Amino acid sequence: MNASSRTPLPDFLPARVAAAGDTPWIPVSAEKSWKPLRFLPDGRGFVELLRMTPGAVMPLHRHTGEIHAYNLTGSRTLCTGEVVGPGDYVYEPPGNTDWWKVTGTEEMVALVVVMGAVEFVDAAGNVKSRADAHSQWESYLDHCRRHGWPVLDLTG
Repeated sequence: MNASSRTPLPDFLPARVAAAGDTPWIPVSAEKSWKPLRFLPDGRGFVELLRMTPGAVMPLHRHTGEIHAYNLTGSRTLCTGEVVGPGDYVYEPPGNTDWWKVTGTEEMVALVVVMGAVEFVDAAGNVKSRADAHSQWESYLDHCRRHGWPVLDLTG
């Protein structure tokens, strides 16, 4: 097939490029921080870089929507005993409840796509706190205001 007989490509919508270096790391604790990359339309979810120190524990939590996580650096051991290292991808379906710990000596950084909410629960399944697109957006706004940083358009 020659170039002239190919079907032309459809018009593309403009890409939304987020320069991760332009968004701040937002501390949650001494062991955990996150960097917002995108807040999805209609509050459906958000995309973040998640950074945790060796030994840090992600406490028991439940997902109301699916989660996609790609480990960039460091390792974590899931409550199932599975070890997730650099280059590994984890899919968690809606309703999944788990916890995990950062293992090894290297800081863990993962690219995470969160659909719905993450509900932090006690052993009985009672919700103690919740993170969703709205709460994360408010946290980002508050962090920027407190530090005098510009609020970037991470929506759409």
